[in-house]
Amino acid sequence: MNPLVSVIVPTYNSDATLANCLESIKKQSYQSIELIIVDNHSADNTVEIARKYTDLVFTKGPERSAQRNFGVQKARGEYVCIIDSDMELSPEVISQCVVVIAEKLTLKGVVIPEESFGEGFWAQCKKLERSFYVGVNWMEAARFFDKKTYVSLGGYDSSLVSGEDWDLSQRVAHLAPLGRVEAFIYHNEGRLKLGRTLGKKYYYAKLIARYLAKQNHAASSARQTSVLGRYWLYVSRPGKLLRRPLIGVGMLFMKTLEFGVGAVGMVMGKRETKVAVDG
Repeated sequence: MNPLVSVIVPTYNSDATLANCLESIKKQSYQSIELIIVDNHSADNTVEIARKYTDLVFTKGPERSAQRNFGVQKARGEYVCIIDSDMELSPEVISQCVVVIAEKLTLKGVVIPEESFGEGFWAQCKKLERSFYVGVNWMEAARFFDKKTYVSLGGYDSSLVSGEDWDLSQRVAHLAPLGRVEAFIYHNEGRLKLGRTLGKKYYYAKLIARYLAKQNHAASSARQTSVLGRYWLYVSRPGKLLRRPLIGVGMLFMKTLEFGVGAVGMVMGKRETKVAVDG
């Protein structure tokens, strides 16, 4: 049997990366795939590109969690795989996920390891950073789910803009163990600029409070936001840092700035939340 898998891609002004993303889905070795695009009112050529690959193109906002959940509502598949528009699947991703979850019926979600690529020095630093997280269960999150389980849990928490991947993955893991595959998702960082990276870190750190407030995730979130825990993860594998020393030093410098900006963002987010509540 070849159960249908619905691959759902939320988009927003994604025309720079979307074609490569959708080509990677088209080239999957597993053929029983339904492709669903949920666009958040893009102002570029995103929708035109999407319609070259599927008729199932919808419009929904305001954030990617709501887009993902809407896509699952439209999905006919027994399983759903949810990726971002700047990601590319290696050819065996869906096939391996189906095999893993079908062989072990107790599994309800599957983790797919991720690797970054891009242009320039900082993209190489980001690639090195992400390599430390492969196989670290408190850092990775599932992207392939049994649809019935996804629906029963309410999918992604649409009140979360930051930490939503961890949140859903951990809620699934509370029901059943997560499986994992060896095939990779490749995350296209483009020409990564340090200033833009720090800006994104600040934005998401400001919004992480809702995720951290979820008490059922307290143990995991404490590790995920621990600066010392991250540094220990990096220095515990010195061979990766020393293989390309300049990239290693650059990665540690980049992460130090991100941690600093993230701390400021968390403080500002808590302050704004308090003002809103008191007001």
